[in-house]
Amino acid sequence: MDPRTEIREFLSSRRARITPERAGLPAYGRNRRVKGLRREEVALLAGVSVDYYVRLERGSLAGASDGVLDALASALQLDEAERDHLFHLARQSGAPGGPRRRKPAVAVRSSLQQVLDAISDAPAWIADGRYDVLAMNQLARALYSPMLADPRRPANTARFVYLDPEAAGEFFVDHDRIAGDVAAKLRMEAGRNPHDEGLIALVGELSTRSELFRQRWASQDVRLHRSGRKRLRHPVVGRLDLDVESLELPAEPGLHLIVYTAPAGTPTADNLALLASWAATQQPLATEFEAHDG
Repeated sequence: MDPRTEIREFLSSRRARITPERAGLPAYGRNRRVKGLRREEVALLAGVSVDYYVRLERGSLAGASDGVLDALASALQLDEAERDHLFHLARQSGAPGGPRRRKPAVAVRSSLQQVLDAISDAPAWIADGRYDVLAMNQLARALYSPMLADPRRPANTARFVYLDPEAAGEFFVDHDRIAGDVAAKLRMEAGRNPHDEGLIALVGELSTRSELFRQRWASQDVRLHRSGRKRLRHPVVGRLDLDVESLELPAEPGLHLIVYTAPAGTPTADNLALLASWAATQQPLATEFEAHDG
């Protein structure tokens, strides 16, 4: 994942989606040869010279000030995730090219596993930016038992979504949306950590084995880890419409605590209670690592 290539493809894709009308510019001529805005139109909107913008879009964001990046984000009508991604790419562009860095999967601290285990009424887990699942509570193991059926560890949501599409399509009611979100969040992570060997290997594996992933990856879309809703079809308790909270762990950079809940008195809350009863009768499924003190 070369930063210059990432910059070029990201900026050109964002430019291609904006029409002159959407940007508030007159559209001279009916036969425009480019999809979306021309480079000179983006330069005009951003208040920079055409030559300078051309250099930026060719992958040279090194040295671009925050003011220029903000103006570029405004001209291209970037959302919050896209703006953050642009700044990540700029920082990587200014950094010396480094070798691939192997980030070993993290063994969570025992106190964090205790936090997970203390959440007895809601599925909860800890994952990293590569979608590796590092720790789970009992109810999360029961909830995601279809994913944990694959013995490969750490369990990885992206692999489940793209490499086991039949099972994932049955499990996720909104599988198509989930697939898009997963690819977009992986691309966001790639902007932050372009030399992460594990991430590079994961993207390469998914690209090789999944046509759907190749399509979604090529879209250049990015997403932030945020709260939302997941609709699932569990093989034991049926339909679950869950609220999802994704919380960054400040003491563990790059890790998120994900918790699934449902309002009391709803069918999903009742089904979660059934799931908890079922989980109590099952043998524990290995998830990732033994927790450690520290």
